[in-house]
Amino acid sequence: MIKEITVQELKEKIDNNEDFQLIDVRETFEYETSNLNGVNIPLGGILIESDKIATDKPVIMQCRSGKRSAAAVMQLEHQFGLTNLYNLKGGILAWQEAFDPNMPVY
Repeated sequence: MIKEITVQELKEKIDNNEDFQLIDVRETFEYETSNLNGVNIPLGGILIESDKIATDKPVIMQCRSGKRSAAAVMQLEHQFGLTNLYNLKGGILAWQEAFDPNMPVY
C-alpha cells in the first residue's frame, strides 16, 4: 500500500517551508502548461533518472490525477526499496479544484 498525501497537506508543507522534494511525472508539455514547481521527470524515465530523487527527505510524486504518480511510487519502491515516497492524491486536478480554479490543466 503506497503512502499518500492530500493537496491540503502539500499546501501546508509549502506554506511552512518544509524540506521536501516534489516530482511531477507528467509529460513535459503538460508540465509546461501548468505546474506546482516540482522537478519534471516524466514517468517513462523515472527509473533511469532515479539519481535525481532525494533519499534524505520526503519526496512527493505528482501527476494529473494521481494515477501515473502512484505507478512511479510503486516502481521506485520496488526497484530501489525507497521508503520516503508519497503520492499526491488526486494530482494537479485536485490542487486546481481546491486552490486555483483558474489554473489551466492539460
